[in-house]
Amino acid sequence: MTFRPVVATSQSQPAIEGAGVHLRRVFGFDDPSLTDPFLMMDDFRNDDPRMYAKGFPWHPHRGIETITYVLEGEVEHADSLGNKGLLGAGSLQWMTAGSGILHQEMPQGDAQGRMHGFQLWANLPRDLKMTAPRYQDIAAADLPIEGDEDGTLVKVLIGSFWGKSSPVDGIAADPMLLDIFVPAGRRKTFRVDTRANALAYVFAGSGRFRDASDPIGIQVEKEYQGQELALRDYSGNRTLVRFGSGDEITVEAGSDGLRFLLMTGQPIQEPVAWHGPIVMNTRDELVQAFDELNNGTFIKQGARG
Repeated sequence: MTFRPVVATSQSQPAIEGAGVHLRRVFGFDDPSLTDPFLMMDDFRNDDPRMYAKGFPWHPHRGIETITYVLEGEVEHADSLGNKGLLGAGSLQWMTAGSGILHQEMPQGDAQGRMHGFQLWANLPRDLKMTAPRYQDIAAADLPIEGDEDGTLVKVLIGSFWGKSSPVDGIAADPMLLDIFVPAGRRKTFRVDTRANALAYVFAGSGRFRDASDPIGIQVEKEYQGQELALRDYSGNRTLVRFGSGDEITVEAGSDGLRFLLMTGQPIQEPVAWHGPIVMNTRDELVQAFDELNNGTFIKQGARG
């Protein structure tokens, strides 16, 4: 067995997307080959509905797949073909945009106004860029959870792990996406595909990955009695960890335990031409997509569930 070294760490950055949703961009700033087959990831969490209620109104996608995972609150989605649904707490959606889709996503907080979720973009290879759009909505109860005797819990969102498999299927990059909790002070090793790129995103607690320094809190802004205060937030340091090659990663949880998303996927290793919500292989394909968007020929075929 070979341990994967940590080659880079970074903290998610504040951003505003859609019609004014305050979120944190985990990656998507730099060279997409560093996270191939994944293109971008957002962490949207807030307990103030003013920061997310206007949501993500109608917008197009082509050439990618989007993975939405909701922890708290709900996300109502609809598209221009008449498909609609509601993603509740703990549920997952894998949307293959393929040849093109127009849709909207509207977050709704829980009874306390809390909203927390993630959206991850995965690239599609050249021969599947123009495939038929497809939705896979998976309820929380249908996502398997496997526990270890030391209290470690693994929720299998995509792929297979520890003998459990997600119901999501037919995915180009053969990815794995896990929601992992490691109890305080525990040291755990997880097997990963040596051929895949591997990333971890810490969103609660703290800990140490092999060859990495201790995570630190980040500065966040909170409103208190009408004033904006800059605070240190240790509820989840929102750190992205990028690993080198190998077939195992090791993590040791801090005093509050550690919760993180572990994502792996086979790199596509193709040229990326990317503008906004559309990702193709060449600039000409990108120009064509936006021309079709403007002249009303963008939608090629109906989406399927």
